[in-house]
Order: sequence, then structure tokens, then C-alpha cells
Amino acid sequence: MSDFNADFRAAYAGKRVFLTGHTGFKGAWLLAWLHELGAVVRGYSLAPQTTPSLYEVIGGAALCEKSVIADLRQREVLAQEVLDFQPDFVFHLAAQPLVRLSYDIPAETFEVNALGTAYMLEAVRQLAKPCTVVLITTDKVYENKEWVYPYRETDRLGGYDPYSASKACTELVINSYVQSFFNKADYARHQKAIAVGRAGNVIGGGDWALDRIVPDIVRAVQAGQPVQLRNPAAVLPG
Repeated sequence: MSDFNADFRAAYAGKRVFLTGHTGFKGAWLLAWLHELGAVVRGYSLAPQTTPSLYEVIGGAALCEKSVIADLRQREVLAQEVLDFQPDFVFHLAAQPLVRLSYDIPAETFEVNALGTAYMLEAVRQLAKPCTVVLITTDKVYENKEWVYPYRETDRLGGYDPYSASKACTELVINSYVQSFFNKADYARHQKAIAVGRAGNVIGGGDWALDRIVPDIVRAVQAGQPVQLRNPAAVLPG
């Protein structure tokens, strides 16, 4: 582990990292790791959505140069924080991440996930300096064929539920910005490197969110209650 961290420390020590979603499960883990690597982190996110929350358990606010509690849809606030901070790296994790909730708030899910990413990229576009940007979407962006074969990055985008569809839209937003403003062939001019991570299900300590299959199973066992599976016949893309 020490050698593993040493490689990353060489890349991140002293660098300025703008991290959205830093109060969430994955964001809090990334915040803790970046702090360990010596990065200067500015977080931008809603307040923690669970009680308890990993962010509060690890004292996340103290790990940030500044913790901005705001909504991705506050376009001017987001842009001002990015321009003020002048990041070397951006990790965009903030999202409306829950499938079942997306049925209750479909329009908000599209706004946060697709438009929020556009606002993030628009803020980066205003930076007059080199910046590396990592945008996290999901393996749910693929059209689900309900088969057992693995999906490839070249497979068709889709998504029947609002969450999955919003993330597929997010991929189109990212591709448009890359082709229009951050094309690799024109890197010498814009100096922005853009990458996308399509994350699958993540299991780890400190995940108190609803609708997480492993934490839900653990909670049911601890409470002496039957485990309830929402859709036991589902086959996830991946």
C-alpha cells in the first residue's frame, strides 16, 4: 500500500483538487484519500444526506481547504468557486444517485445529473490553465439487454428509468463538450484533459444511504427481519 500511495502522492501532493459530491459516500472516501496524499481539496456538495454520514464521521470539513454546501444547479455559484480555486484536477461525483427516487423526482434527476455536468464543464471551460477532469457516470448508461454478457464502452446508450436515462444524457453532454471545446487534437490551446468513469455498484464502510443492497441486507439481519429484494430477477449491465 505504501508504494501504491507513493505513486499517487507524486501526482497529487500540493495540487489543487475541486471535488463535487464530497459529502457523499464515495466522495467522502475520495476526500480522505486525497487529503492523505497531500492534495488541497475544495469540496462542493449538498449537505450530508444520511444520519450518520461518513463525511461527518471522518471530520470531512476539516479535510477541505473549503467546503461549499450548495446545489449543482446554482450555476453561478459553482462557476465562481471553480474560478476562485483554480484547480489542477476536478473530480465530479455529485449527482442524484438513487434509481427509486428518480421515479419520484424525474425532472430534478435530469437537471442535477445532465445539466449539472454541463454547468461543471462550462465552469472548467472558463479556466485559463491546464486542468484534468474526471467525470463519474455509471454502468447503467447502457441499454439493458437483460443478458449475461459484459457490456463494452462502444455499446448503445440507453436507460429506462429516469436515473439511468439521465446518466446516458450526461454521457452525451460530456461527449459534446469534449468534441466541441476539449478535443484532444486541440489540447495545446485549451489544455484540458477529460476522462469518464462509468462506475458500477460500490460496497464499503460508511454507506448509510437507502436502497443499497448489501447495507440493506446487513440492516435486515441486524434487525432480525426478512431480507426484502426489490427486483430479484433483475440483471444489471456490467
